[in-house]
Amino acid sequence: MRLKDEPGLSVSELARPLSLKLPGIMKHLDVLSDAGLITRTKTGRTVSVNLSAGPMQDAMAWLNQYERLWTVSIDRLVALVEEDDGQ
Repeated sequence: MRLKDEPGLSVSELARPLSLKLPGIMKHLDVLSDAGLITRTKTGRTVSVNLSAGPMQDAMAWLNQYERLWTVSIDRLVALVEEDDGQ
């Protein structure tokens, strides 16, 4: 994500290389902001955007707790399907 490498980009700078129009970008930024994944700062008429990685780190920590359980369950499912296909 560009915000990780280039913190503080303006909304216009973020939108420049994308095929989306500014209203579309604003909708995406609203979703990310509501999720707590970005913060916006307004200086004059310029809105700068910064990544807020904390919520994503929390989500990844939660996902990592369940990764082993999911992996074991999927491995069991694959084994059952392969066993069923072999009969």
